[in-house]
Amino acid sequence: MDNDRRHATVVALGELGRSHDYRDRADAGHGLAGFAEMQEALGPLLDLMLDPDDTFVTRVTAEAVLRRKDRVGLTIVASALAVADENHSEWIHTAVVDVFSIFSDDRDNAILLCEEISRGTDDRVAMGARQLQEILTEIDPVLGPAQPLAQTGLAPLGPPGQSAWEE
Repeated sequence: MDNDRRHATVVALGELGRSHDYRDRADAGHGLAGFAEMQEALGPLLDLMLDPDDTFVTRVTAEAVLRRKDRVGLTIVASALAVADENHSEWIHTAVVDVFSIFSDDRDNAILLCEEISRGTDDRVAMGARQLQEILTEIDPVLGPAQPLAQTGLAPLGPPGQSAWEE
């Protein structure tokens, strides 16, 4: 891992995040999400998630950070939710639903992480984690946990040992 290049990338994306063009700021938020574990990315990510000029930037940044599906990403979103106004909260909420409405395992893991984060020492982040957990518990994902074929009641196609794709 080349820490100097990673640092330079975060600095460059942070500069892009200060652009007057909302598209540049959204791109910066999307790119910075990949470096969210770096301390120097935290401030710019929070600033972009709470962009005062365009909630498109909020939406793109929140979704990119949430797609990490890890403690770091959820903590950053919880920090933003704790101080977000109603408009920004709605766009963050939309990003949460979009990211976690497909797989129940992803949503369930995020709920568990939010429970852990909410027991942390930072009251603001804990409050945001509880808000995030509430949003997550409202989501009814499209796909539930994978079940072995025997539990589904479906029979395999074709003779035993032959793939359904074989002729």
